[in-house]
Amino acid sequence: MMYYKTEEEIDLIRDSSLLVAKTHAEISGLIKPGMTTLALDEIAEEFIRDNGGIPAFKGYNGFPNTLCMSPNDQVVHGIPNLRVLKEGDILSVDCGVLMNGYYGDSAFSYKVGEVDSQTNQLLKVTKESLYKGIEMAVAGNRIGDISYAVQKHAESFGYGVVRELVGHGVGKNLHESPEVPNYGRKGKGILLKEG
Repeated sequence: MMYYKTEEEIDLIRDSSLLVAKTHAEISGLIKPGMTTLALDEIAEEFIRDNGGIPAFKGYNGFPNTLCMSPNDQVVHGIPNLRVLKEGDILSVDCGVLMNGYYGDSAFSYKVGEVDSQTNQLLKVTKESLYKGIEMAVAGNRIGDISYAVQKHAESFGYGVVRELVGHGVGKNLHESPEVPNYGRKGKGILLKEG
């Protein structure tokens, strides 16, 4: 069921999301060869708490940490550990925050040191795919318009998209409708409305 937000609720979600973004900024410069994902996780938890938030993932369905950290070809939901990051790795970092009763949540993929040209191309195209989807996330379009834009761009470069997991809304719950797959058909799915 879709729950449309008021402007005040959107502002509270924005505040939580800004703390997510600041947390990404806090750890981004520390993602380098020799660092462990567990050390990054501890830094993120302290930063979130020091800034008035609660780590949204910690304890969620038994998840033991603040961040989901997934190296290389691990898709998502990796558990931080003592694995040492190496030159040429990529690291997906998913961060969620609960603040003032509302959630923020986003993931970003980082380079660990220098990466090869194929990895640079993958990161470039996937980021472009994200922005193609965002361009379609406007009132009057449908979820399928977003999904199609992501899929079309990624596949035009020979990449596939993850079909088992989806993006999602946030609000008073960490995972809310609508679900947003990375694949779809234009003109299909939930109609997007203000709020």
